[in-house]
Amino acid sequence: MKILIVEDEKLTALVIQKKLENLGYNVCGSVMRGSDAINEASANKPDIVLMNIHLKGEMDGIEAARIIKETYNIPIIFVTAYSDNNTIERAKLTNPLGYLIKPVNEKDLITTIEIALYKHKTETEIKQSREQLRELTAKIQSIREEERKKISREI
Repeated sequence: MKILIVEDEKLTALVIQKKLENLGYNVCGSVMRGSDAINEASANKPDIVLMNIHLKGEMDGIEAARIIKETYNIPIIFVTAYSDNNTIERAKLTNPLGYLIKPVNEKDLITTIEIALYKHKTETEIKQSREQLRELTAKIQSIREEERKKISREI
């Protein structure tokens, strides 16, 4: 499993990376800007992104998360020091699979990652099942129409 870290403080990113690697996870990249996070998500297709909200540059983590989620369907976990109501409301709009307040301990980190990955996998399977059901329903409807036409011609 590949994890992308998006964190504007280099030391914090290194601490999180070491925690993840000690837990057996593969960190495929660590960036400090929202635009770099989008590029890295495109290039490396991580399984999950740990996203800080306040980043270097013009794009914050919430906007970067929205783009990554919409474009690549990669789940996001916010890891931030900010928990004010306005920030949480904005973050909720991106449908994150977790929201951790720094400093993060290893147990909370691994639990949140594992639950987020499980939920993302389940949601993906449900979407695929719904699509298959839609296709099957359309096929059945088409067959019914053909049968009706056939019966109509015979009568």
